[in-house]
Amino acid sequence: MPNIDEELRGLRVLVTGGSRGLGEATVRRFVAAGATVLAASRSAPQQDSGASFIAADLSTAEGVAGLGRRVIDEVGGVDVLVNNAGAASAPAPTLSRADASWMADLEMNLLSAVRLDRALVPGMVEQGSGVVVHVSSIASQLPQRSETSYAAAKAALNTYSRELATEVGEHGVRVVCVLPGFVLTDGANAHLQHMADQQGVSAEQVTQQIVDHLNLPMGRPGEPEDVAEMIVFLASSRAKWLTGAQFRVDGGIIPTV
Repeated sequence: MPNIDEELRGLRVLVTGGSRGLGEATVRRFVAAGATVLAASRSAPQQDSGASFIAADLSTAEGVAGLGRRVIDEVGGVDVLVNNAGAASAPAPTLSRADASWMADLEMNLLSAVRLDRALVPGMVEQGSGVVVHVSSIASQLPQRSETSYAAAKAALNTYSRELATEVGEHGVRVVCVLPGFVLTDGANAHLQHMADQQGVSAEQVTQQIVDHLNLPMGRPGEPEDVAEMIVFLASSRAKWLTGAQFRVDGGIIPTV
């Protein structure tokens, strides 16, 4: 059996939110495997990842449509689509959260994936193969206070992903969800430092507070590469009978199967 990297060599891969954090780690992993990788995000990566960068604002229908057209024009479509772009609006009490905040989270965390799938998955169906990976969150199963709109949007992404899998499976296209837990991305590190400054303690102490609060069995946060490895595995033929499913990469935070 060939190794995963051999299987992915030459595949066309698009990773949204690919300039930092989980997206950047995923981009680098696919590049290392020899895939032809496109990384799309609002801001350019700070370092060369080996991918072709495409500036795109996925929070709007126009931005997604433009990205879809450019991908088709440049590489003729994709074999693997990683819908990783996402963002959470500012924390707010659930009953006082404004409609605009709800809509922003739905646009970024659900509709951006729906729209990009609409643009690129038909090409997978036509060629008879492809993999779509939706990067969700354990927040979809374990919502935190003041972050309800983000959690609800990710839960909707899970449900949408499951239905899409049933629709395109007969055409050789697989659709899966990856649910990261507490992972130390650049954004997470910045937030931890902000919390530490407010409390007058170190970022390491705040990190441990969160680990303790979540009762994390592994006793530590994850790294972006932990999630990237799962995504690359799911994109390979070793996962050829996996579709319509959710895969948690959370160090055991959610104590259920």
